[in-house]
Amino acid sequence: MRRCRVRLAVPLGLALVLSATPLRAATPGAWLGELSWPEAEQRLKSAPVVVLPFGPAAKAHGPHLPMNADAKVAEYLCARAVESQDVVVAPPIAHGWLPPFRQLPGTEVRDSTVFIRYVDEVARSLVRSGARRLVFLNTSIAKAGGLPLSIVARDLREELGVPTLVVSWDDLETAEYDALQTQRQGSHADEIETSIHLFLQPGLVHMEKAVTDYGHDRAKDYPGYLPGMFSRDPADPAYTETGVFGDPRRATAEKGKRALAILTAQWLKALSGFSGEPLRAETRPRQPK
Repeated sequence: MRRCRVRLAVPLGLALVLSATPLRAATPGAWLGELSWPEAEQRLKSAPVVVLPFGPAAKAHGPHLPMNADAKVAEYLCARAVESQDVVVAPPIAHGWLPPFRQLPGTEVRDSTVFIRYVDEVARSLVRSGARRLVFLNTSIAKAGGLPLSIVARDLREELGVPTLVVSWDDLETAEYDALQTQRQGSHADEIETSIHLFLQPGLVHMEKAVTDYGHDRAKDYPGYLPGMFSRDPADPAYTETGVFGDPRRATAEKGKRALAILTAQWLKALSGFSGEPLRAETRPRQPK
């Protein structure tokens, strides 16, 4: 007995829909680039907070980590915000002003005045489109990549009256975060940062190339801001062969998961608190008596 095969014709439009990339699940927040312009116009005006992320997509992180490390952390934190809060996340600025890493491969806007102008223009475009509060998420540290962002934030607040918050990586660290470390000291491509990427993108982490490097191994024990760097000049006290400061060989994915949970909790706390920051009252024409 022959089997009767029934062919079901699938309309072309439906076939295209079925083969397309699945849509993201509905969330309280939104990615600006995924909205149509009428949707964006409404969301930018109604959202309590608009986030502008800064995570260099090509910055040296030792011989064992991918150069996209900062960008991946920014993406992760923004995703957690979109999932849980009424925010709009703008497309990221995927490079920055990065003097400490200038002698290593990567992309950078070297002139700080150019970078400040660039950030300022992007931020003002969001304000013109309706943004009421801005958050600059900086997955570098405050007194490096965060310095020009802080200048822009100051100007936006003073000139436009727009509350603007700068949140850098080190703003999110806590005593619990510090307690995860077993290395003597660290700050870059170290035990914790490597752990984070063993959790986020293990396929791009090459632990066989991880090396311990504490630089000149002299801890700063006096007050003041001392700009650091990774120098390729053997005569410089900051000379490095690795671009690492710390001991990435102690990294584990479990530490990375816990570190990200702490960073995320602090990040969401910052957004939640800032969303209630008072706005300047709208100026209304005086009514004739």
